[in-house]
Amino acid sequence: MKNQWVEFLTGKVTVKLTGRGIERFLNVLARNGVQIWNARRISPEAAHFTMRLSDALRIRKFARGSECKVSFIRRKGAPFLLKRLIKNSGFLIGAVLFFFVVMLLSNIVWGIEIKGAKPETEYKIRQELDKLGVKRGKAMFFLESVETIQKELTNRVEAITWVGVELRGTTFHFRVVEKKQPKPPQAIGPRHLIAKKEAVITNYFIEKGQKLFQVNDHVVPGQLLVSGLIGREGAYEAVAAKGEIWGETLYQGKIVLPLSATFQVFNGREQQKHFLRIGGVEFPIWGFGKTKFKNYETDTTSVGMKLIKWETPIAYVNKTMREREEVTRIYTSSEAIKRASELARTDIKKHIDENAMIKSEKILHSSIANGKVKLSILYTVVENIAIGQPIIQGDS
Repeated sequence: MKNQWVEFLTGKVTVKLTGRGIERFLNVLARNGVQIWNARRISPEAAHFTMRLSDALRIRKFARGSECKVSFIRRKGAPFLLKRLIKNSGFLIGAVLFFFVVMLLSNIVWGIEIKGAKPETEYKIRQELDKLGVKRGKAMFFLESVETIQKELTNRVEAITWVGVELRGTTFHFRVVEKKQPKPPQAIGPRHLIAKKEAVITNYFIEKGQKLFQVNDHVVPGQLLVSGLIGREGAYEAVAAKGEIWGETLYQGKIVLPLSATFQVFNGREQQKHFLRIGGVEFPIWGFGKTKFKNYETDTTSVGMKLIKWETPIAYVNKTMREREEVTRIYTSSEAIKRASELARTDIKKHIDENAMIKSEKILHSSIANGKVKLSILYTVVENIAIGQPIIQGDS
């Protein structure tokens, strides 16, 4: 059987042979290396057969000395298709340009809709979108991902709590949830202020209530600091005691730090490659050759192309290869103790109030063994130690 693809690429013709001596003529062709197939007689003096286009160019010289007449009735294959395409090239070029223009217009931002935001908030959002490049007429290939746009808007616009970003066709849709105004503080019932932990009082500010302590007093958890009962004996009035009592409290931190550590870091060198992905196959369009780094991390960004509102299997892919280096950090004894102290201070800050202040620190114990430094540190912290305690009926 003939290879159909080879026949299509080289071209083939169907020949009509009429006259006398048809069999003799076909034998002459065979002896001269002309391949024919699908030969059949359609009448006593006529036959059809198929042959290659390259052989058809020399068949007439064999027909000159015979009693047969040769005519070509059908032409197939790439050469004839190409000839028709060239003849009708205007239509082909127009179709390609039309497809390209539709594809280009389908990947440009034509609309931005924002719902759920007040006019002033919407104005701020549109300003930030302009800074991010999200505007009408902008090609989608050069925009950040939907997730990145959502994150940036949430961080930049203080008036919103959450924003949903969705790209439908050529339009960005934003759904906004604005921050609610803080509710008015709830009324606090009559209460005392007591100590929540052991401390030495250093300062205070009482707005309401009767103070029952002095600066430098040592207090224990649960001790009454400010009474919510004010007035003369026998005629007390219960109020909500309010104020801040600052005292020195103690915290102990422990930390273990290895003297040496190995980790991966980026050295700033990077290489970019650009691809056109069709289906699951990627074709390089810029940045050829092998990656010149041995140890690297690849960050891939893909932007799909659309045809009007439909997704196509075509996408633009950008790959950024960032070189990594292995770095080993070795601390001296003094450096390790300093670094461990910094880590311990950072950890203590996670366990105290935001307004609390570390007044001083004292290393209780330090040791270096088995390649590690161990520290035990005592911290003196100044913080508000007052918490409310409701007044129970019958207190005096």
